[in-house]
Amino acid sequence: MFRKLFGAALLAALPASMAIAQNDAAQVSVTVDLSKPGAVIDRHIYGQFAEHLGTGIYGGIWVGENSKIPNIHGYRSDVVAALKKIHVPVIRWPGGCFADLYNWRDGIGPRAKRPTRINVHWGGVTDDNAFGTHEFMNFAELVGADPYVSINVGSLPPYDAAQWVEYMTSSENATLANERRANGRDKPWNLKYLGIGNETWGCGGNMNGEYAASINARYSSFVNAPASMGMIKVASGATGNVSGRGDAESFTAAMMKDGGRLQALSFHYYAMPMGKDRGPATGFGENLWARELDLARDMEPLVTKVSAVMDKYDPEKKVALYVDEWGSWYNQEPGSHPGFLYQQNSLRDAEVAALTLDIFHRHTDRVKLAAIAQMVNVLQAMILTDGPKMVLTPTYHVFDMYQPFMEATPFEASVKGPDYSFDGHAMPMVDVSVARGKDGKLYMALVNTDPHRPAHVVTNLSGVGKGHILTGPAMDTHNTFDVPDAIHPVAFSGTSQGGKAVFDLPSKSVAVVEVQ
Repeated sequence: MFRKLFGAALLAALPASMAIAQNDAAQVSVTVDLSKPGAVIDRHIYGQFAEHLGTGIYGGIWVGENSKIPNIHGYRSDVVAALKKIHVPVIRWPGGCFADLYNWRDGIGPRAKRPTRINVHWGGVTDDNAFGTHEFMNFAELVGADPYVSINVGSLPPYDAAQWVEYMTSSENATLANERRANGRDKPWNLKYLGIGNETWGCGGNMNGEYAASINARYSSFVNAPASMGMIKVASGATGNVSGRGDAESFTAAMMKDGGRLQALSFHYYAMPMGKDRGPATGFGENLWARELDLARDMEPLVTKVSAVMDKYDPEKKVALYVDEWGSWYNQEPGSHPGFLYQQNSLRDAEVAALTLDIFHRHTDRVKLAAIAQMVNVLQAMILTDGPKMVLTPTYHVFDMYQPFMEATPFEASVKGPDYSFDGHAMPMVDVSVARGKDGKLYMALVNTDPHRPAHVVTNLSGVGKGHILTGPAMDTHNTFDVPDAIHPVAFSGTSQGGKAVFDLPSKSVAVVEVQ
């Protein structure tokens, strides 16, 4: 069975290395202006989100030191290795909605003495707090990521948040720092990012913009780390998924106007249809393929809209925009625990990821950090686990392929070609992102949104492109615990015609190449 599925996926990718008859393929031209570099692509846009939700933490990251599953001080060895491979730059924790009922003191000290609480937001299950401050901060350090901690502004006063930050960051001979030392950590951790609440317009307090702004100004005044640490405070911003309290424009304006001395403002947007029935993660038809990619592309006008509001109050662009929750959101898998938000991850999600990352590449003047939701076993997960088994998803593979874009310098790229359209949804058939990496090499990402038609892509760049491509025989091609490599990147190369780089891009594919 494994060989059969693996062979099918590989066969689907083979045309990428062979010439596709040009009369069968859509003709697409790409013009890159190397004279117009944009702001550097901050590596932190490749960040992750890990909330106490379902098996995202317990079983997904943390199994404990006594588990039969191979682990490093309680952290799954396979997950740690996978995250290190893609150089995860930042991890956001503990939520999400979970953060605004979280008391940090529940998660410190001997694990056997920590209280067990009910996770009222996600499934009503119990959380024994085995994974707390030390476990998270050490995990981030282990995988080489900057920690991003969200404090509780919904149900705890500023004093509690101030104490938590002091506990994590102080090097003084003071009570909180000594308590941390007694709990096993001598040196303070380097806390790079601090979220002042989460979705204050919704589960974080149901606040309107004006009140949320005053709350941010108040909390950010009292919660501080040593200046030498350079901790960035992130105000809880708007959403692209609801109107009213969290409206992208009015909520952003209120926060920019009255939120205090802002350093960064968050924004949340999920590529999900409104209503209870969001469709299945697999076994969908082309109508749901087209709808989901169209929803993912809505990130661009939303980021543009939020950025325009920010520009009115911050024309020098000193306040960064952090899209610290994004991704696909479908019906959870049948038979999975209610409220755990566990969903499969297919080639469709790989396209969602690639299209979204390309959008961030086009808005580097504002977008400096992002966090996909979520890291393991929840929503558009990078990794799925089941007991001792682990599988890497197509989304993970896109993040792996896109690594050369970290800290790269982007260039404007215009695309001329047909649209892909179906069931009232229309979009450019081919999406492109081009940047010069830190290594000095030129990289290009190509996304073919059409699930049927290949594209013959002619660029104005000199040379030949070589890299990797991700595709499969079906729109919902995905990896399972029994067949973990049904879809994975394979070698891909273009040709040179008249000295210009040319690519024969299969349908429903994502490619990243170095143009040599």
